[in-house]
Amino acid sequence: MSTRKSKPQETGHESNTNTTGAEATAGATPRNWMTAVILLLLREWSSYGYDLMERMAAFGFAAMNPGSLYRVLRQLEKDGMVNSTWDTSGQGPARRMYAITEAGEAYLKLWASGIDQYRTMMNTFFRLYTGQPEDTNNTR
Repeated sequence: MSTRKSKPQETGHESNTNTTGAEATAGATPRNWMTAVILLLLREWSSYGYDLMERMAAFGFAAMNPGSLYRVLRQLEKDGMVNSTWDTSGQGPARRMYAITEAGEAYLKLWASGIDQYRTMMNTFFRLYTGQPEDTNNTR
């Protein structure tokens, strides 16, 4: 049995994974998945960090560390993919409102194209794995 230490990715944690032979890591997500999900959600409407965190649960981020989200948001802003403004319109403390930029839109489009190609490969894999005949209609 070998122990592989995974790189900390955008989930904000490091894990030791024991692997033997054909064991697979259950629940694995593509690299930069958090970035893509944040940009997708912000494309729908501008949002606060806490709201983003709640909406990200549908994408597998049910128990996420808020610090991880805010680190990624700061990096996205530094990279020019999102911008933020302080919203002081409500009662209580000011909150940072995040919005996607044109650069973020371009990155999301590129990422979606890559994941679409990945989906095609996964469909082929599972078709062969389950022994289903090839789809001659070429539909997804």
